[in-house]
Amino acid sequence: MEIPNDYFRSKPGPKGGRSRRDFLRLAGPIAVGTTCAQSPVKAAEPESPHIGILLATTFTTGTLEARLDSVRASGLTCVQMSMACAGLPEMPDEIPPDLPERMRREAASRGITIGSVTGTFNMSHPDAEHRRAGLRRLRVLAEACPQMGTAFIHVCTGTRDPNSMWRRHPDNDLPESWRDMAACMREATDIARQAKVVLAFEPEMSNVVDSARKARRLLDEISSPHLKVTIDPANLFHTGELSRMKEILDEAFALVGKDIVLAHAKDLDHDGDAGHRPAGHGVLDYDRYVRLLRTNHFRGPLLLHGLSPAQVPGCLAFLRGKLAA
Repeated sequence: MEIPNDYFRSKPGPKGGRSRRDFLRLAGPIAVGTTCAQSPVKAAEPESPHIGILLATTFTTGTLEARLDSVRASGLTCVQMSMACAGLPEMPDEIPPDLPERMRREAASRGITIGSVTGTFNMSHPDAEHRRAGLRRLRVLAEACPQMGTAFIHVCTGTRDPNSMWRRHPDNDLPESWRDMAACMREATDIARQAKVVLAFEPEMSNVVDSARKARRLLDEISSPHLKVTIDPANLFHTGELSRMKEILDEAFALVGKDIVLAHAKDLDHDGDAGHRPAGHGVLDYDRYVRLLRTNHFRGPLLLHGLSPAQVPGCLAFLRGKLAA
């Protein structure tokens, strides 16, 4: 399901943009989509939030169709798609014209919604040409999203580490690092505006935006309805902060809760660079996490990742139990 054409230009809120209520009214249906209701395959997920999975990082081999078969066999009806699932780079320079519609069609025939698509590149890379190449590829991806049936692209702000965007660098806290990242994000958001999609960036402790406070700062600087948040609480706890879990979770949702359109479901067993455990296999307070999502009227997909195919049934049962409670 795409964002309606008049969504960003009608019914202004108090600052001239859409109101929070308007966005929340549409965010859930956009993220979850209507594909399942239209599919001949009966949907298997009554939960709210809707449970999904990052397709490429769990079902890592096989054709697009085979991976989608595995999702359906697991009882899931929502995915975050990656172009890698069709044998392309995650951020390709070009996408075959028929591929986005094929992705949508193959997913829909199995009762699966494409809730979002992976669009991460290092927006803080010290090489400006690297950032420019990422923006060019983001445009290619954004323009394919309507044919895929999704309106959300998951992104991260990146790091000054030139070799891995998932490794913290001491220069991440320098003013020039924020300047370069924010400029790149502003261009990325304009690409999203032109394509009528929404970028959802994740506060991630190895990245320049490594906290909910910095996420709020970035949202306020860019000030666009085309920039929202992916929340993954397992990535919010810096070294020494795990004992403050309640405080950090509550603060994160107080700061960015109204802007969350995608949510991740994994876990951690220590703080620092630690959010790599399957959901239910660590110490994250999932009761509080789910309660905060619902308190903030989150209706988008809750996406499993950081797990193997064999762990999907147990993690799915764990999340269903938390949602039922």
